[in-house]
Amino acid sequence: MARWRSVSRAVAQTLAVWLAATVTLAVLAVVLPGFQLASGPGPGPVGPLVAAGTAAAFIGVLGAVLWPLIVRALLLVPALVLALLVFGLNGAVVLVALELLPERPGSLTLSTAAVVAAVLSGTTSATHGAIAARDDEAYRRRLARLAGRRAGRRVRDGAPQPGAAPGVVFLQLDGLGHEVLVRALRDGVMPTLSGWLSGGSHRLAPWRTDWSSQTGASQLGILHGDNHDVPAFRWYEKDTGRLMVCNHPSSAAELERRRADRPGLLARDGASRGNLFSGGAQQSALVLSVSGRLGRRDRSGYFSYFADPANALRTLGSLLAEVGRELVQSVRQRLRDVRPRVRRGGLYPLVRAFATVVERDVVVAAVVGDMLAGRSAVYADLVAYDEVAHHSGVERPETLEVLRRLDRAVALIAGVARYAPRPYRIVVLSDHGQSQGETFAQAYGQSLEQLVRSGCGMRGPLPDGQAGADGQAGADAGRGAEARTAAQLALYGRERAMAAPGMREAAREARGEPLVLASGNLGLVYFRDLPRRMTLEEIERRHPGVLAALTGHPGIGFVLVRSEERGPLVIGPGGLRELATGVVKGDDPLAVFGEGAAQAVARTDSFPHCADLMVNSAYDPATGEVHAFEEQVGSHGGLGGGQSRPFLLHPVALRGPEGELVGAEAVHLLFRGWLEESQSPEVTGGADVNAVPTPGQK
Repeated sequence: MARWRSVSRAVAQTLAVWLAATVTLAVLAVVLPGFQLASGPGPGPVGPLVAAGTAAAFIGVLGAVLWPLIVRALLLVPALVLALLVFGLNGAVVLVALELLPERPGSLTLSTAAVVAAVLSGTTSATHGAIAARDDEAYRRRLARLAGRRAGRRVRDGAPQPGAAPGVVFLQLDGLGHEVLVRALRDGVMPTLSGWLSGGSHRLAPWRTDWSSQTGASQLGILHGDNHDVPAFRWYEKDTGRLMVCNHPSSAAELERRRADRPGLLARDGASRGNLFSGGAQQSALVLSVSGRLGRRDRSGYFSYFADPANALRTLGSLLAEVGRELVQSVRQRLRDVRPRVRRGGLYPLVRAFATVVERDVVVAAVVGDMLAGRSAVYADLVAYDEVAHHSGVERPETLEVLRRLDRAVALIAGVARYAPRPYRIVVLSDHGQSQGETFAQAYGQSLEQLVRSGCGMRGPLPDGQAGADGQAGADAGRGAEARTAAQLALYGRERAMAAPGMREAAREARGEPLVLASGNLGLVYFRDLPRRMTLEEIERRHPGVLAALTGHPGIGFVLVRSEERGPLVIGPGGLRELATGVVKGDDPLAVFGEGAAQAVARTDSFPHCADLMVNSAYDPATGEVHAFEEQVGSHGGLGGGQSRPFLLHPVALRGPEGELVGAEAVHLLFRGWLEESQSPEVTGGADVNAVPTPGQK
């Protein structure tokens, strides 16, 4: 009975879409200059309607046959370019279809055919949407059929094969802190995740990041099991003169190359989607570390999404709506004088739209395809929340709306699991959180770089051609990191992204100038007078005022520096701490940052490329506020507040961690254990393993 209901729904949907296309073509034939349909049989208005119906059916059939072949042939075209090409290509399909009709219409140009195709796609997409509004499973089935057709197999309910080992899907909600998630669940912002917790299928727990609380360090640790010597989002390597930036393709590729001896979390039949690193996966889409490889042809994620031409129109409409939404929200913040706030002009509205629409939809489609292909492990990063929170704030209305949409994306993925050839365990996590506050420059009227230069007695302007404030070399400085570079790659391809200004070697700058880099509220200061890390005593001899300027500033929480005599020292406004001995003189500068701060700082001190001075902004535990050294309302990268407390939400069928998880490498070990357990012979695909309720279920 259920099967016949499914068939009847599919037939009804097909008829509804065909009728919508028929009416659209008939209306266009009347109102659009240069577009006419041959008169079909029948008196009065019946003839044109019959002709329109015939044309609609012919266009639909030909599009279903030709469109997947066209997209497959264009997989090397950058994603956003492909999205724009869709309209011209779809118009070409319409033109061919109309020319092949037994009764050809009048002469038709490609531009007119493109208009017809766009309007036709709009009406049919709207019809699909109206049907989906009445049937929560409609879009899931449609996306599942698309990916299943690509995999060359039939998709239906009850697809999991008896005894199939369960797979694991890791969905990373970039930048979402544990405390923010808890409040969102409490307030009904994320009903899918809330339903999983209240229904008892999942457990929620926080974990603690390393000092470098940012995606580069966290994802490298989670996916490759090693984030040693990643002191920040940006850092300088004195031995090579190289400026490393986690969201630049060449840096991401180099970081992954340095861990080539490690298999990676996804090395066994896994897929990496929307990440900085591949995790050893052979299947990838929107992954920065492999984006620069010559001959890279894997565009399966794009194909899964654009194989349906209606997706292109839906994406463009959503993209434009998101740009408009951002413009309105930005103006509203200024009119209401909401503080803290930052500038949100330039290309940011487009970057936000890419993160919240294109990246999300392509990644979700790729994950669905991976599940229907039966891959054992999938790790996907959804960057939308992180991007918006950087500019709007961690819990502003527009940010919470992004969480609502991400919750629906998670629900979509979980719902498609029923069509997969194996059961799936859905794990949702974040790589770090965010902490809010006025920027350092807003609060104190000067940047960190200006403070350092002042302490060094350098009051003049920077020489021409050097990095801007806080070492912000590159267009992405102070902005959303992952989304901006992913958008750049999707729009321009490999060459333009690799040539970003931030990839210039810092060694080209004058060696007498301090190099100051910012990673959220973590600052790194390098003195290039020596080709190695400079000690406290050497800094005092060469720049006697800089440490006093930093440690005496109200916006600075502490500074890490290495002493020749006492080893690593953490110096704050009212005291210092010797990391090697634990001896504290005066006030402990790390006390306010909570448990584990000393261990995290000591680990970073051991890195070969630790900066001469590591500077963490002040932190107010009463408000949770920090001061970013970049232009960000919500920031992450250092210690203080929710940025160091991401979350892990996992099925109860997977053994939870024993005690608190500390560091991304510990998360990797936990996940590796889960994958090994899932693939063991005694684990079967029973219903208890895949206990993921759909939205609204308890």
